[in-house]
Amino acid sequence: MTRLATLFTCSFRQLKEAKTVTICAMLGAAAIVLGSLSIEVGPTVRIGFSGIPNELVHYLFGPAAGSLFAGALDILKYMIKPTGGFFPGFTLVAMLAGVIYGSFYYKKPLTLWRVFAAHLAVSLVCNVLLNTLCLSVLYGKAFMILLPPRIIKNLIMWPIDSLIFFYIAKILDAAGMFRFLNAGDQKRQ
Repeated sequence: MTRLATLFTCSFRQLKEAKTVTICAMLGAAAIVLGSLSIEVGPTVRIGFSGIPNELVHYLFGPAAGSLFAGALDILKYMIKPTGGFFPGFTLVAMLAGVIYGSFYYKKPLTLWRVFAAHLAVSLVCNVLLNTLCLSVLYGKAFMILLPPRIIKNLIMWPIDSLIFFYIAKILDAAGMFRFLNAGDQKRQ
């Protein structure tokens, strides 16, 4: 529990830095642009690409900053391009996903297995269970009717999303982007 509290404290401290806010704003803009490229598979199933910048925020700035980023971005994306009715449950689930990703990634080596585990946790808890529950409440459809296509979609997307994020993160790391973005953070560690 102490380790998790330390992660949150360190992550929360980064929110006070102008550099953190600036990077989050740039990655938020990228997420909004990538979000407009989503593919609607049905009224309740959508495949999107905005998760990549989100995960970069969770990796760089941790669970506290990542959770606030995910919540603010969820609201902002809805304001820009409303899809269905606004439901605060989706924002809370996005924030929980930020906590999960941030807890898996922040100040830890980025391994393929860590990325797979983080994506599996978010897929099961947030995407399959909680988002399906939100859709059920929002649209008045039975949870068990909505569940099967969402399970299938998440089983298909889990390894694909994991591999895409892992390799993009590794390319950015090899290019020195993470060292550049975290310059000065070594003083705190």
